[in-house]
Amino acid sequence: MGELSSAAPVGYLLCDDLLFTSRIAGTARSLGVTVRTARCVEALAKLIEQQPPACVLIDLSKSGLDLAGLVSRIRALSPSPPRLVAYGSHVDVAALRAAREAGCDPVLPRSKFVEELPQALPAWLGMPA
Repeated sequence: MGELSSAAPVGYLLCDDLLFTSRIAGTARSLGVTVRTARCVEALAKLIEQQPPACVLIDLSKSGLDLAGLVSRIRALSPSPPRLVAYGSHVDVAALRAAREAGCDPVLPRSKFVEELPQALPAWLGMPA
């Protein structure tokens, strides 16, 4: 499939929690930015092949997530590396640490992610302040 042309940067969200996905999508809409969602790694890969993202938001609570493999795949599919933002449970210290080690930045507890999203999303997408 060919690359979609768009002047505005796009972000992708890997998350299978429908309520949380809806919340993030609503925030993106209110900011006038585009965040497309994928419920699985394969769907995310197809989105990246269609249009390379400026940013990928990764839900660390995704069942069966191979984070290191996912990060490698995202980088291999993207002509320029997107910003990788990961969020997860504040009690899952190992997942948060693994995300940092895999190259995600920032890595946030879910509550902090929600709190910062309205101000940070445009910056994560590389848009001017």
